[in-house]
Amino acid sequence: MTAVDAYRSQVLGLRTTPPLLLGRAVRMVERNAMANRRSWMIFVSGLFEPVFYLFAMGVGVAALVGEVEGPGGESIPYGVFVAPALLAVSAMNGGAYESTFNVFAKLKWGRVYDAVLATPMTPRDVAVGELLWALLRGSVYAVGFLLVAWVAGLVVSPWALLALPAAMLIGFTFAGLGLAATSFMRSWQDFDLVQLVLLPLLLFSATFFPLEVYPEGVRWLVLVSPLYHGVEVVRGLMLGLLSWTLLAHAAVLVALGTAGLQVAIRRFDATLRT
Repeated sequence: MTAVDAYRSQVLGLRTTPPLLLGRAVRMVERNAMANRRSWMIFVSGLFEPVFYLFAMGVGVAALVGEVEGPGGESIPYGVFVAPALLAVSAMNGGAYESTFNVFAKLKWGRVYDAVLATPMTPRDVAVGELLWALLRGSVYAVGFLLVAWVAGLVVSPWALLALPAAMLIGFTFAGLGLAATSFMRSWQDFDLVQLVLLPLLLFSATFFPLEVYPEGVRWLVLVSPLYHGVEVVRGLMLGLLSWTLLAHAAVLVALGTAGLQVAIRRFDATLRT
């Protein structure tokens, strides 16, 4: 326990919040909701990119491709194959963009957290609260995208409802990793690296093509992609192909998101107290 934490506990009568409990982090979510209440269009704008991809690839290119081999070995329409992957991309965008661009603006430019820490909140509360807000944004994207896919006739199994919790897990993973990455950024130029990471993830995570189509030397890139594990979970659920391997993919996402959050908590605690 640091001297600041001891002061909060003994003088103010406040307990420090355990790493993975919500505690006062919900106040950070409330603050962000109030700040964004008049800019909801910007909040949902990240949904448009995967929807455009859905109609370009899942409807346009699908007419040329026809059917592809699905995870279960059977042939499925190309649009049905692509839709789950783009749902995962929607959740990734929400978690990653909110936890990088917006958090950096508040951290380095707006100096929002300086004011936040003048309250009983701690850097841990800030990190967990921002992760929850990024998770909320990713969940909104996922719900919107699933509705669009359903209207387009690309949802073929009732198990697709479980794709929403899976998408939230993807949002958690990329929000945690995004917060950790943001804590090391020093200038706006560093965000070129965010795009440099997200674009290859989009292309090399079995999103548009089955894993078997990739060259042998490239498959290892797919297998180490966090988005690939999310795509596999969402695709299995949306196609109604349930197996124990989905739990293994989900475990990878939980581990990555938790590790990212723990790094972000330590980094925020070190930087915001100075």
